[in-house]
Amino acid sequence: MAKVQTAITPTRAEDYAEWYQQVIKAADLAETSPVRGCMVIKPWGYALWENIQRILDGKFKETGHRNAYFPIFIPKSFLEKEAEHVEGFAKECAVVTHHRLEQDADGKLHPAGELEEPLIVRPTSETIIGAMFAKWVQSYRDLPLLMNQWANIVRWEMRTRLFLRTTEFLWQEGHTAHATQDCAMEETRMILDLYADFAENYLAMPVIKGEKSEGERFPGAVNTYSIEAMMQDRKALQAGTSHFLGQNFARAQEIKYLSEEGKEEFAWTTSWGVSTRLIGGLIMSHADDDGLICPPRVAPAHVVILPVLHKDDVKGEVLEYCRKLTAELRGVMYDGRPVVVELDDRDIRGGEKNWGWVKKGAPLIVEVGPRDIANDSVFVGRRDKSRKERYGQSRAEFVSTLPATLDEIQNNLFSRAKAYRDEHTRKIGNEDDFRAFFTPDNAERPEIHGGFALAHFCGDAEIEDQIARELGVTIRCLPVEGEKEPGTCIFTGKPSAQRAVFGKAY
Repeated sequence: MAKVQTAITPTRAEDYAEWYQQVIKAADLAETSPVRGCMVIKPWGYALWENIQRILDGKFKETGHRNAYFPIFIPKSFLEKEAEHVEGFAKECAVVTHHRLEQDADGKLHPAGELEEPLIVRPTSETIIGAMFAKWVQSYRDLPLLMNQWANIVRWEMRTRLFLRTTEFLWQEGHTAHATQDCAMEETRMILDLYADFAENYLAMPVIKGEKSEGERFPGAVNTYSIEAMMQDRKALQAGTSHFLGQNFARAQEIKYLSEEGKEEFAWTTSWGVSTRLIGGLIMSHADDDGLICPPRVAPAHVVILPVLHKDDVKGEVLEYCRKLTAELRGVMYDGRPVVVELDDRDIRGGEKNWGWVKKGAPLIVEVGPRDIANDSVFVGRRDKSRKERYGQSRAEFVSTLPATLDEIQNNLFSRAKAYRDEHTRKIGNEDDFRAFFTPDNAERPEIHGGFALAHFCGDAEIEDQIARELGVTIRCLPVEGEKEPGTCIFTGKPSAQRAVFGKAY
């Protein structure tokens, strides 16, 4: 059987890791930079991030949060106040020790002006924000304090991958302080739900909401909750986290308030965040062997119009028709914003132009030539369907049904991703089946295998570490929804309160 020609080589089945890199390149999303471990996010990729940011920012503000900005530099002493926190991040910290450069006789630059106290380039902001909260919170009347910041983060990574794990990345981090434990936990769970809603209804990426095991918990947190998605190589992606910090950071940072009864109390705090890793999740949830597929609700452009200009004598007429269609479509609303249209009138070959937009993942690619104009129609390609399924449609019908068509694409992407996840999620009742599930047939060049295993586990940390060492499998989360279904741990035979979600992960 002849091999099907694809726009991306290798295919997912041939080499998933390289396929991922080639999709990013073909879609012109990002590329590596001269700075080791860092990436340059290009306009199409950054437009995805802007849409993610815009939607989430609106949701945060709707729930009472306000944006602020805090320093990128954190005094080393701040991290030392919370021992578990500093231990968790110590190996990833970039440290500033000098404040100027001096030139020697050969013209080479050398650090000079050693700082009295080293500064840590922000790996996360609990400590510096906590120091400010301690100034701002004096009374129960000052609570709750609900803050968010959009920022960059630096965590020194040895093995990097665009969007998934880079030394510097973009994110939002929410930080809140509350008068009671219940209020702080309510905030933690509310944000978890908000993230899950965004992942599923905007990124079309189905997720499992759950609590992390103690070994996977955020350093210094009492409870960590996450949303976990399955990628097309059946690995898990932790797509967002929400942390209940108890009073740990409040005690370390002296965040205290006077209660209604006149008693001095420590506040209860939370932190939560998502990052540009979401773009990696979008790619690996939906892209195919022809390139990226953008869910319409976050797509940089909803419709791309391609004038078909085979002959110079019709060029003016075709371009005029396309410009009028562009203006008409921009007057249509979709998901609370005007439809974004790209009119691509570049002087390059039509096939090259068309495939370029296929690889970028534009939801709808519309071709218009003289024959279409004669019929007042357009030729439509949906990125969620094969190119063989392109169809002609009257201009009026295309415009009037556009929001419904985009919604259909959005829902189709979610349904397809959920069906894939469900197909590769399995309840497992013994250790032998568990090991077989996560063991590839080809050990030297592992094929796509495994998925999500739902198995009973007693919580033994040594067993958890052993599974991670031997199989590269971790507990992704303990689901917070659905029946708990008590049972017996498949590794120890001890009682288990519920099934855990196990998987290999990014």
